[in-house]
Amino acid sequence: MGVSGSGKSSVGSAVAAEHGWAFVDADDLHPEANVAKMAAGTPLTDADRWPWLDAVAATLASAPGGIVVACSALKRSYRDRIRATAPSAAFVELTGPRELLWERMTARPGHFMPASLLDSQLATLESLAPDESGALVSIEGTRAEVLARAGAALLGA
Repeated sequence: MGVSGSGKSSVGSAVAAEHGWAFVDADDLHPEANVAKMAAGTPLTDADRWPWLDAVAATLASAPGGIVVACSALKRSYRDRIRATAPSAAFVELTGPRELLWERMTARPGHFMPASLLDSQLATLESLAPDESGALVSIEGTRAEVLARAGAALLGA
């Protein structure tokens, strides 16, 4: 989980492959209306997100043997919604400085999420609380270091 540009898809898919788990990018579960709204530079509302979060939760619940889903899950209420259907879900929050996130977002061609929405995502973000299953993982350092930290966090959650 984390804001756009934190590496959810690349880290998630690599960790899943390394451990033999399935991988799903929650961006692919968004209704077309959500994608169009974000592509136009308009942040989603909670009402926009609930059906999407329900699809994320159903995806997690359908794979009890292990799956990694890359999903922003920015608020505690979003994670609670997911856990209502998939109670064993653990979250790895990918964190990093705004400057690094901005750099990554402006460097990726063709992504529907414009860098102009980064600040709204950072304002919305409610980091994992101590009572939530999961861990914070810094995106700073080499790819191998980030992957090692993310994999260890998942295995320890």
